[in-house]
Amino acid sequence: MYEIRFHGRGGQGAVTASKILATAAFLEGKWVTAFPFFGTERRGAPVTAFTRLDDKRIELRSQIYEPDAVIVLDKSLMNIVNVTDGLKNDGVIIVNGRSGGVKGVGKYRVGYVDATSIAIRNGLGDPSHPIVNTSILGAFSKVSNVVSLRSIKKATTDMVPSKKNENVNAIEEAYEETEMT
Repeated sequence: MYEIRFHGRGGQGAVTASKILATAAFLEGKWVTAFPFFGTERRGAPVTAFTRLDDKRIELRSQIYEPDAVIVLDKSLMNIVNVTDGLKNDGVIIVNGRSGGVKGVGKYRVGYVDATSIAIRNGLGDPSHPIVNTSILGAFSKVSNVVSLRSIKKATTDMVPSKKNENVNAIEEAYEETEMT
């Protein structure tokens, strides 16, 4: 089983990203679950979402405590939430931000992408509240090799209600611009 935990803020699309990722994996024949964990439900509040992928039926329904990957939609959360808590030793972290300058991730593979700039360039959300979910999934596809870029783009066009081309462009740009450390 491959488990992913998303850390974001309300309005960034973390919950939708977890669902798109699950749909992409489903398109590849995997069993999936995706679900959110909410505290206060308001724009800007910390949000956690989870996705599980497996080749067999998934019976487990708990939160993810030992993820294979952590996706951080807002780098500032790393100052208030221990996003690496429980992350497996060979785990991967995808961070929305420029490479470097992130503390506490030394033993993990880290992928960096400026998903915020990509979202703004593609008109996803507005400059003060960009929606970075599809951009971050492009980075996840490149870093993890767990779900193909093609499946993420297909799931996105099937699921997003508007700006389908802009979302696909954001996914492709993020895939190309992601840097690994």
